[in-house]
Amino acid sequence: MAIVDGFLCTLTFVTALGCGLIAGLFFAFSVAVMQALARLPAAGGIAAMQSINSAILNPLFLSVFLGTAAGCVLVMIIALVRWHSPGSVYLLVGGALYLVASLLVTAVFNVPKNDALAAIVPADPDSAGLWAGYLASWTTWNHVRTVASLASFSSLILGLCYVAH
Repeated sequence: MAIVDGFLCTLTFVTALGCGLIAGLFFAFSVAVMQALARLPAAGGIAAMQSINSAILNPLFLSVFLGTAAGCVLVMIIALVRWHSPGSVYLLVGGALYLVASLLVTAVFNVPKNDALAAIVPADPDSAGLWAGYLASWTTWNHVRTVASLASFSSLILGLCYVAH
């Protein structure tokens, strides 16, 4: 049992760190990056966001973003197996929040918007209206991802408090 506890403690700690990193990234976009891009002329904002969307798809970001999701799945499985152990509900909720409200929201809402933005020619006169809609909708969903990632981080830390004892 001590080996399982040690593994779960380490896994939960690393997974919580991933949630915290992703929450911070999403937070930075919500409070600074998107506001800065909104101040630019539409063509400049579009070109900058297209560049950001391309640059962020790198091995380091993807390993943290998807590795955290994998960690959440493992934490949830162990929490279900050990359901009667103290803190299991926090681990389950923390994992589910990240998977549903961070990963799934990204896949269902933010990524399709990014893909549509990638097809826009920044200098096209019609792009300004599309950009305004993108900014509003993408940022709203990013707020959801930010809060969910932070809540996931918090719930995993609460669960870790029980696991570590």
